[in-house]
Amino acid sequence: MKVLFIGGTGIISSACSELAVERGIELFHLNRGKSSLIRPVAGVKHIVADIRNEAEAEKALESYNFDVVVDWIAFVPEHIEEDIRLFRDKTKQFIFISSASIYETPPSILPVTEKTPLYNPIWKYSQDKIACEDVLRKAWVTEQFPFTIVRPSHTYDKTLVPVEGGYTVLQRMIDGKPVVVHGDGTSIWTLTHHRDFAKGLVGLIGNQKALAEDFHITSDEWLSWNSIYGIMAKELGVQATLIHIPSDVIARYDSRIGDSLLGDKTHSMIFDNCKIKNAVPDFRCDIPFSEGAKEIVQWYKEDISRRIIDQWINQLFDTIIKENYK
Repeated sequence: MKVLFIGGTGIISSACSELAVERGIELFHLNRGKSSLIRPVAGVKHIVADIRNEAEAEKALESYNFDVVVDWIAFVPEHIEEDIRLFRDKTKQFIFISSASIYETPPSILPVTEKTPLYNPIWKYSQDKIACEDVLRKAWVTEQFPFTIVRPSHTYDKTLVPVEGGYTVLQRMIDGKPVVVHGDGTSIWTLTHHRDFAKGLVGLIGNQKALAEDFHITSDEWLSWNSIYGIMAKELGVQATLIHIPSDVIARYDSRIGDSLLGDKTHSMIFDNCKIKNAVPDFRCDIPFSEGAKEIVQWYKEDISRRIIDQWINQLFDTIIKENYK
């Protein structure tokens, strides 16, 4: 099977690339060739082009046809419209990587299923992903464009500390400084290791059950935010001091973090994964966050150059704590 990943070097797509090659898929990456060394995958073939330059991409692709195309880096409807023009005669299945943040926010019923309404009134990122999905559904109706929609939730690898502030939060814990946690830390969240996600995604490649369908792919492990911070602290061998600050207060200090919190992470989100399990019977998540946290801490311990402190974030947390916590 011949498969094209648009992108392919990101946190999620790199794990999917590794598993696809392992399973004997002839895999191509289409990208600008500038980030292939970040997460290199042996056995991948490369097509160098900028997908945002349609004429350049069309020329680079003119001699190719694929069984499946997966776009990891489409974020607005115009990206999907371009994909349809480029691949309507070049693939039997087009997989769009959407986002689980598009589900009703806050959710009125848990767990979330693929039938949960798509409505996020806060985060433009999510609104744009909904619009992307709408373009694909219309293309199915008008021309039978063979789409599949995949919605990751919060997916991480060893390089990503899955809390606002990233590695800076770990260093604050190590230094005995308090860390900011949104809300009271008791809302329930779902973290998915990228190698677990890959089993679901690769299982949908070339899968006839996936045509004109949508799937979220997440872990079945449910964690409070307090426990996520606690697991990280335990792996570091320290005691974390958690300072709970309402999400809307944090948003007043930084709209980027605020949109991510109010439009996604503030609310409990747990998922019913029956649909992906029915389509991909061997899909299951085997890596709990306690194991993922070990990988993260070990990765940072291995190389001091990775331990980059974001001084702006550091100062922001200090200011928020000073002005809102007595």
